Amino acid sequence: MVRRWERSRARAGIQALPVCPQVLAEKRNLGSRDGPPHLVVVVLLHSRAAAQDSLRLLQSQDGAAVRADEGGAGGFALLCPRLKQRWRFVTAQAGDLHAVLDLAKVADSLLFILDPVDGWDSAGEHCLSCLFAQGLPSYALAVPGGTDLPPKKRIDARKKLSKCIEKRFPEAKLFPLNTEQESSLLLRHLSSQKQRHLAFRARRVYLLARAAEFVPSQDSHLVGTLKVSGFVRGQSLNVNSLVHIVGHGDFQLSQVDAPPDPLSLNPRVVKGQKRSQDMEVQDDSGNGAVEMEEDVKVLMKADPSKQESLQSEVVPDPMEGEQTWPTEEELQEAEDSLKANRRVVKVPKGTSKYQAAWIVDDGEEGSENDDGDDDEDDDMDDLMEEAVSQEGESSEEEEAGEEESETMTVSECLRDDQYDEKMEEDEQMLERYKQERMDEMFPDEVDTPRDVPARVRFQKYRGLKSFRTSPWDPKENLPRDYARIFQFQDFSRTRKNLFKQIEKEETEGASVGWYVTLHVCNVPVSVMESFKEGKPLVLFSLLPHEQKMSVLNFLVRRHPGNSEPVRAKEELIFHCGFRRFRASPLFSQHTSADKHKLERFLRPDAALVVTVYAPITFPPASVLLFKQRSNGMHDLIATGSLLSVDPDRIVIKRLVLSGHPFKIFTKMAVVRYMFFNREDVMWFKPVELRTKWGRRGHIKEPLGTHGHMKCHFDGQLKSQDTVLLNLYKRVFPKWTYDPHVPEPVPWVRSESALPEQEVEME
Repeated sequence: MVRRWERSRARAGIQALPVCPQVLAEKRNLGSRDGPPHLVVVVLLHSRAAAQDSLRLLQSQDGAAVRADEGGAGGFALLCPRLKQRWRFVTAQAGDLHAVLDLAKVADSLLFILDPVDGWDSAGEHCLSCLFAQGLPSYALAVPGGTDLPPKKRIDARKKLSKCIEKRFPEAKLFPLNTEQESSLLLRHLSSQKQRHLAFRARRVYLLARAAEFVPSQDSHLVGTLKVSGFVRGQSLNVNSLVHIVGHGDFQLSQVDAPPDPLSLNPRVVKGQKRSQDMEVQDDSGNGAVEMEEDVKVLMKADPSKQESLQSEVVPDPMEGEQTWPTEEELQEAEDSLKANRRVVKVPKGTSKYQAAWIVDDGEEGSENDDGDDDEDDDMDDLMEEAVSQEGESSEEEEAGEEESETMTVSECLRDDQYDEKMEEDEQMLERYKQERMDEMFPDEVDTPRDVPARVRFQKYRGLKSFRTSPWDPKENLPRDYARIFQFQDFSRTRKNLFKQIEKEETEGASVGWYVTLHVCNVPVSVMESFKEGKPLVLFSLLPHEQKMSVLNFLVRRHPGNSEPVRAKEELIFHCGFRRFRASPLFSQHTSADKHKLERFLRPDAALVVTVYAPITFPPASVLLFKQRSNGMHDLIATGSLLSVDPDRIVIKRLVLSGHPFKIFTKMAVVRYMFFNREDVMWFKPVELRTKWGRRGHIKEPLGTHGHMKCHFDGQLKSQDTVLLNLYKRVFPKWTYDPHVPEPVPWVRSESALPEQEVEME
């Protein structure tokens, strides 16, 4: 039929597109004698899906041999010498979402088992959302059962299921799975369909363990060498490169062996033979190891001079950056620069150099004082002082500080008593003012503390004339954790050059399709215990620099199925490409500027950038964010992709201090409740003010000693307006990276498998 189709296209003048020889060879080798077995991961999408019956039908192929996997994985291999194909089927434990995602990272095809009536339940919908967000390899849809339904109900159920599938799988074909003939058609479809490649595994070696053995070290029985056996996939394996065990961390290899292939397509296999005795023997110790009758060949051993280092952090030098005495050359260079920038200024006779430095030329004076409002300022001074005196603040302290007496007079004592009474009224008015504006506060608006001076509480903050254009040095005031990370001078160029180098160089080592045993060094015994429990053991090779820690930025969107509030710096679980880890991220706006505003919560209506400390990963790579609930379940909260590896990305936290206009004049106003002492007003005097109704201004001077201040604006204020002062501070993520992710509780597979969200409001 294919040739007839090609001839019809040729008669119509349509030329066939050239097929890449590499892609064609890869498709032919998959599942053949020269390539790895076709890895099929069986995913149950409904609690009523008949998984065991489907697997029995797949095993009952004419002339096929079945090989059971070692350990507790529960998978099996299917060898068909007549078709010259071999498959390996693996089923994840029911309800283990992380196991399904890990298996999908290395699978050649996914086999979804559906219910003949409903298709999938809510837990299956959640699983499909995660798989689509991570990246879906080739797949097939199988529907076992349904034969017990009446013919009319069977047709209606088929139509209903087809409509349901069109939304998720527009081009998918349903395969009934009730007879051996239907199972044969399904196997042919799996072997002949077009393979979909995941971007994050295109340039890496990956392997799914078929057998494993743990050899404790002499020093401790908790750490040892893990011998992992499986088929090489993706690229050729080099013993000197590092490997990452998903969910457990990065490790080095000491040796690579080449045992006999336990899934060899032997044409002399007798029909119905379940296990070949001359190929493999189960170890009596029960530790999942496989002993071959033939001698195991050592392919290669690691070379310490060429082996990649496991160093993931920089060891900080406490003396680095210490101030040293300048040399004579540096002093001469500084003096020359001062001479070059020296300017001539006319000063009165007898003025010193220090006094002359403060004298400003007429041309350098700003236009701020040329607005014609000086006369208005002079006229308003008396009115200002009268307004402040009504609140109990001394007019004598405002007029002349030099005439104050060191001894307290009786009249001053009376004045303080009157002020204390006024202060009680002022406190009541302040509380009433806070309650009235509670619903009108901005998200970043905070109240100035009364017990701590504002200049101390907000000493790490600064004012910016313009958030977009004002400069901010990315190397300024970095935290201690930044001394532990690595940074590229140009990450994009490094990634481009590295990928070109991988394409040009031919890796010496185990080729794709070889059955090998990897000796992984210094592995904790918990990895072997996890494998015995039935968890998949997935290994990925690391590209250069991917074991080093840096700052990763992900572009994500909130998942529509989750509405629980997620606060910044809250611990989340990440599936980033081939990695799985825990970290506490920051959320910030996604803009093209050099500064990005911090978001306190993960917003549902916009794409945000998530920033974490994590090992370097070269994009493209998908990312999934999970949150562990109090009952142990892991909820998908956001999906996206890796944006960049950039520690210089500036995330800015904004605070807004607010004040109330007490007395309003033409362009002047007395503002209170923003500060509560004179020193704070002087400290924040250079910062620009703005109002909620769009006015801009600045602080002229403090009035009294309790935080009142005279302010000038570009227009007259309204009594309902609020005066704001914006402060900014750069923030950094918390260093909580942990490659060990706790196992979630199993799903409650029912019609309401996902419980209602428990929203905790603070």
